[in-house]
Amino acid sequence: MPIHTSSDLLIRLHQLSYDNPSRDPWWWPNTGTFETVIGAILTQNTTWLSVEKSLSNLAEALTPETLSAMPTEELEAHIRPSGYYRNKARNLQELSRAMLDDFGNFETFTAEVTRDWLMSRRGIGNETADAILNYACYREAFVVDSYTARLLEALGYPQKDYLAVQRWMLSGVESGCREVFSDLSLAQCYARYHGMVVEYCKVNRVGKRIDIASLAS
Repeated sequence: MPIHTSSDLLIRLHQLSYDNPSRDPWWWPNTGTFETVIGAILTQNTTWLSVEKSLSNLAEALTPETLSAMPTEELEAHIRPSGYYRNKARNLQELSRAMLDDFGNFETFTAEVTRDWLMSRRGIGNETADAILNYACYREAFVVDSYTARLLEALGYPQKDYLAVQRWMLSGVESGCREVFSDLSLAQCYARYHGMVVEYCKVNRVGKRIDIASLAS
């Protein structure tokens, strides 16, 4: 099947069963929670397995109130498996305090936060902001990552930066969402689509290259 558009890619990934029904309905674990915000920051430059170790260490501190009040050294120790633990601890605490100062609680944050607000926080870039908006706040924010960029390059559609990759993925995707996920919101389709891209790339990765043979078969 030739892949010409984002909708083509979505439909083909679904045909190949890369939509994993055993995961959270939004693919990312425990979506709609403050844990998702923590995970979006901790996963920067590390593996999800390392993040899971850190989240397990933080099992009693998965609220902005608890995290913001935790002694910094204790937080650093908990998240050490995720690497860059000093910077990530500082960023998590600053974000937690700003969240409480500006929104009062996590629930209001999810309803009112903007992408600009997130992007103004230390340690939050495009991918992290979109992950928080989509997976924690259930917004129509399409997350792309290095896997997505490498997959598009392998398909013959190289893009120059994050926003260009995102624009390609968003272009015409609604028709694919209606065909594959007619019962889901557009925001949830975005979430599941990103998940399928990640799952495909993990299985078909050869070094940093993504093998697309199965997409074309």
